[in-house]
Amino acid sequence: MEGSSTCHFLTTLLFLSIFTSYINSTSAAGQANTEFIRTSCSTTSYPRLCVTSLSSHASAIQTSPKLLAHTALSVTLDNTQSTSAMMLKLAQTHGLKPREVGAMRDCVEEMGDSLDLLRKSLGEMSQIKGSNFELMMSDIQTWVSAALTDDDTCSDGFAGNGMNGNMKNIVRGRIVNIAHLTSNALALINNYATSVHG
Repeated sequence: MEGSSTCHFLTTLLFLSIFTSYINSTSAAGQANTEFIRTSCSTTSYPRLCVTSLSSHASAIQTSPKLLAHTALSVTLDNTQSTSAMMLKLAQTHGLKPREVGAMRDCVEEMGDSLDLLRKSLGEMSQIKGSNFELMMSDIQTWVSAALTDDDTCSDGFAGNGMNGNMKNIVRGRIVNIAHLTSNALALINNYATSVHG
């Protein structure tokens, strides 16, 4: 009887030891992945936003510059889509001044262009290969730069005093956030390009 309880105790101890070492190794890997994101983000223009937007994806990214760039693009695309949808709704709000409606419509158009460019970039990033790497990378960099220009153009439409202050702040805040995400994605894409063909 005593032997079986000792055996049970040892089995439990062994299980706990294995479980603890698994947790520690998983935790160490998680810390390494998060540290990789933090270090990579330090080269971007908006490092804090970069870390907060990507750290929840650390286990998928691990320490891959390609997956980091791909995820940054994907996060940017998601945010651009939700902002574009918000702008479409706001553009139909009653009581807007003609200038506000015009700026909204122009911005929705710019966002649509930006979305197309980001989608093309993500598609290209998924298929990137050794033989055509530099050509494909050049396309992606060009498209993401153009998306960033669209974001800036959209934001410029809300400059000046002829806008409802509250709406202007909401819209500009969202657009500026997208522009910053796009800028960070471009920096991480450039880092990935350099890491492959330095």
